[in-house]
Amino acid sequence: MPKGMRVRLLRHILLTQFGVPKDYAGARATASSKDAITSGANLYSDMCASCHGKDGMGEGAPSRSLLPSPALLAFMISRPIAVDEYLLWATRQKIWEIIAYMRAGFPSYTFAR
Repeated sequence: MPKGMRVRLLRHILLTQFGVPKDYAGARATASSKDAITSGANLYSDMCASCHGKDGMGEGAPSRSLLPSPALLAFMISRPIAVDEYLLWATRQKIWEIIAYMRAGFPSYTFAR
């Protein structure tokens, strides 16, 4: 198994067997307004899209040299493991707006500054 896959698998195993670390337990995204999604789109564009791709499918140019490769966020966001606690634990940024943007389906109309 490639190293990148082992790293992701380990994080999933830790989550399923032990849950998220205490600091993230019970965390829930509360921001889902249009303003939060727009802010999340801008944050995602600035901080995430270069690797995870504009639509969350990992096609950013730098992603080819990363190990593990960037998660396919557009796919992952609909999986059962993608609970807010896990997303916050896995990313640790100013994240709620980015999670709101991802949950909104990576809408391109929000990339307005």
